[in-house]
Amino acid sequence: MNQYNFNAQRPSESYHRCDMALLISMLLLWGLGLFTMFVCSQNYASRFFNNDALYFVRRQLICSGVGLILFLLFLFVDMKTIRSAVFYITIISLVLCFLTFIKPLSIEKNGARRWIRMPFNFSFQPSELIKFSLVLYLANYFDKQFQIENPEDRDVMPCVGIFMGMILLVVLQKDFSTSAFITVIGILIFFVSGAKLKWLIIFVIVALPLCCILIGSEEYRIERIIGFLKPNEGASSYNYQTNAAKNAISAGGLWGSGIGRGLSKLNSIPEVQADYIFAGWSEAMGFVGVVIYLSLLGFFAWRGYRAAFRTPSRFAAYACFGCVSVIFLQSLVNCGVVCGVLPSTGIPLPFFSVGGSSIMITLAMCGFILNASRCEEIKDDVNTTYTEINIDNLTVL
Repeated sequence: MNQYNFNAQRPSESYHRCDMALLISMLLLWGLGLFTMFVCSQNYASRFFNNDALYFVRRQLICSGVGLILFLLFLFVDMKTIRSAVFYITIISLVLCFLTFIKPLSIEKNGARRWIRMPFNFSFQPSELIKFSLVLYLANYFDKQFQIENPEDRDVMPCVGIFMGMILLVVLQKDFSTSAFITVIGILIFFVSGAKLKWLIIFVIVALPLCCILIGSEEYRIERIIGFLKPNEGASSYNYQTNAAKNAISAGGLWGSGIGRGLSKLNSIPEVQADYIFAGWSEAMGFVGVVIYLSLLGFFAWRGYRAAFRTPSRFAAYACFGCVSVIFLQSLVNCGVVCGVLPSTGIPLPFFSVGGSSIMITLAMCGFILNASRCEEIKDDVNTTYTEINIDNLTVL
């Protein structure tokens, strides 16, 4: 396979304006998410929160406000400052994960402790922050290793230790889906950074049996696999939500049921404003709406990956690639679950699903991606060198 240029070596102080197309696509995704929340959550909110139909919309707006602050912070702070703060961001995310094991400080839902109590009846899920901090940590670590001239002096083991520790903390929170997802993201960053292929093979060989053990250790995980393999079984129990989502998607047809005409199938999905909100968008907007959403998501991913490949900072390139992958792949996984082409995971849909932790971290990552895009333009009159990564022989570390 041919070599490709991953990033250019230019002074990171050379900034341009951010990618406006990327910014617009991000704002459109956020706006569509709020709009879908408004459409899908009113019935559930009215029944369970004293006829307050806008309960979830209001909370999502509040968390979006906090997320906007993080967005602006990661957009305008220079990369050197962000990089110097990676250690502290990683420590904070690990400490917050440990706090979920302290009962007075955490919240238990469905037998799992994944949330920390916050003022005003809010909560925070540290595993969402882990996604961002892992990306920043790996990007920073691999950039430092690349700067070591002698390849024999490069060491991947400290990085693997932190990586495995983050996964373990999420697993102990009984959040297998998120732990599996961050594992995939970590492997992707290992791959693009040029880690030796043997490390990836070893990691996969070790991880696969552990995944099988973890799946078999909980009854609900086994039921999810059975429900995926046999969709007609468990129609009134473990497969109920997936089947209800499929019915809602089918009811949307080509053009959708429309707004204000009632979403008849949507009310049968428990807590549709969470992981299955894509079914609400599909019923309201139909196949055309699904195509519009996927096209917008694909455009966002294209501009984000473009920024990663063109930014002059290797740290920014790796981290930008990771942030785009988190948002893009998580969106695809969620849509796949709702449509029944993937087993149920419990992973939220970025920009759409209710959850303050998700929207805040998503907006923070968007700020970082746009920051990387600010120095993506490469002028023909600039003497530029490139870092070549050979896919056939990944030997950076």
